Amino acid sequence: MMNKSVNRKGALELSIGTIVIIVIGMSMLILGLVLVQTIFSGSKYNVEQLNEKVKGEIGKLFEEESRSVVYLANHEARVKQGDIFGVAFAFKNLETGTTKAGQFTYEVKAAAIGDSCKGLTPQIAESWIKSRANGDTSLPPGETYYIIARFEVSETAPLCIVPYDIIVKKDGEVYVTDFFDLNIEG
Repeated sequence: MMNKSVNRKGALELSIGTIVIIVIGMSMLILGLVLVQTIFSGSKYNVEQLNEKVKGEIGKLFEEESRSVVYLANHEARVKQGDIFGVAFAFKNLETGTTKAGQFTYEVKAAAIGDSCKGLTPQIAESWIKSRANGDTSLPPGETYYIIARFEVSETAPLCIVPYDIIVKKDGEVYVTDFFDLNIEG
């Protein structure tokens, strides 16, 4: 008779222990999820703030009649072989007297490469552009379009200066051209 009550007590203790472990596990899972959500929402906020600040700085660079801006000091990007980087640029629709949006296209391409870049062709230099080498948008008058073209320079790239052109067309006609130089360092 005593043996039956001991088994019931053991079964009750096992159930309570299991419940405690489940509650602790769920608490840890919830705390982990809250931590991950906090980290990701904080980093998303930081990226959004950074994008807004870059847009603000580019906006400050626009002169009254300026159609495009490249956000690089002296239009030069200094990078090391194998680096990944971005070049921010923007163009603005300065059309007046209409509310009709213009159809814009842009293209980032390598310009004529000098003799100091032995063996480098414009095709190889353009292969370093990993995103936003070209695109199109509809842009109302007075509005600005912002882009960051991403580059990944080859580990075997020659140490030289590679010129790039940014060609913006509006309704099929050249609207503005801009440039920057990619200075590859070892």
